[in-house]
Amino acid sequence: MSLDERPIRTLLAKEEIRELALLYCRGVDRKDYNLLRTLYTRDGTDTHGRHFDGPAGEYVDFLAGALTTARIGAHYLCNHLIEVDGETAQGEVYALGFHQMPDGNGGMREEFVGVRYLDHYRREDGRWRFASREVMFDLEHDRPIAGLPPAPDGVEDPSYRVLSGRLFSRG
Repeated sequence: MSLDERPIRTLLAKEEIRELALLYCRGVDRKDYNLLRTLYTRDGTDTHGRHFDGPAGEYVDFLAGALTTARIGAHYLCNHLIEVDGETAQGEVYALGFHQMPDGNGGMREEFVGVRYLDHYRREDGRWRFASREVMFDLEHDRPIAGLPPAPDGVEDPSYRVLSGRLFSRG
């Protein structure tokens, strides 16, 4: 590779990694567990604070159980700093997360978090994937809510009907 190609390859890698992070958010918010399974390396791990620590496949199974009763899930990515080193990379992603969940007493609660994902990425089978994710919870608010309007359906979200591109199809 010539010296002129290196910055372009790095830029392309960073964009592919940013797309990976966006697909993760889409997978969680749309409850698309098949998509989420494609985003990690075969030996990938996920550490989600006190909620989960282990192999990525088991993390996706954990999410499938934990989000069954979620009314709304929305993840918003903010800063994303990435350092690429050949076929590996690392990054820090700031994110805001919002969830509405049953409170266990017949009501609902909303959770708002500010997190940082500390990621290691690796190219596997020609695609960038998460080799490991560790989530730092910098901000957590949890409060009861009442009088909710109808919830959007993450599984039957209109984006699957309206947007026809590969990135918007179910996993």
